Amino acid sequence: MKVFVIDIDKCSGCHNCQIACKDEHCGNDWMPYAAPQPNSGQFWMRVKQKDHGQVPKVRVEYTPWMCMHCDNPACEAAAPEAVSKRDDGLVIIDPVKSKGKRELVDACPYGAIFYNEELDIPQKCTGCAHLVDQGELPHCVDLCATGALRFGDESEFADEIANAETFDFGGAAPRVYYLNRPHLFIGGEVWDPVDDEIIEGAKVTLTMPDGTTRETETDDFGDFWFRRIDEGTYDVRIEAAGYQSAERTGIELRESLNLGDFPLNRA
Repeated sequence: MKVFVIDIDKCSGCHNCQIACKDEHCGNDWMPYAAPQPNSGQFWMRVKQKDHGQVPKVRVEYTPWMCMHCDNPACEAAAPEAVSKRDDGLVIIDPVKSKGKRELVDACPYGAIFYNEELDIPQKCTGCAHLVDQGELPHCVDLCATGALRFGDESEFADEIANAETFDFGGAAPRVYYLNRPHLFIGGEVWDPVDDEIIEGAKVTLTMPDGTTRETETDDFGDFWFRRIDEGTYDVRIEAAGYQSAERTGIELRESLNLGDFPLNRA
């Protein structure tokens, strides 16, 4: 069985994969897997951008997004006569049997199916099945400049898949695996208002929603970060030798958050 493995840390947001998909499918007929993709209005592979935090603590997340080639594809359940899952795991919408089946667009929980008004058919990523049949890589993977996108047999990626995440909507069991998803962060800065200087090496404790704690220290710029956390209610406590401690409780985290400055008064 084939899988896609995408490393978010390596994705630079160059959109090469998105362009590669257009290059491979616009104006090209790859029957029986895919009729030509329109020049505009469809992105079988696209790069989603999410901005985390607030100035000056901002991180940008790029997520290549495509058909997830699910083990339990909602599109197949909606139109089993028009959608099939190959032995290698790639999910294909038959360009002939799917004619007029607009319901497939809404069936996909990932927004990965588009409707070709001119041809009156639903369309999506095929995993470049026509290339895979020839022993080649999907075009988006082949042209990825950073190595963020990879494709191959599931057994080749077993160790990485064990530490990967998926976007499993409604029990779809997707076969696109993501490494190093950033999730959310909490950050801030600690400083001495008397000397008007940052405080390096201050101990910062984050109390998690489940009551456990994580610790870090402020860096050379007085900054602290807690990365890869999820929505919930958090407490932050800051301690430094010679200073009174400071804390902020009941932080409702829904998006990545820059807590701003923490001025510490001298003890």
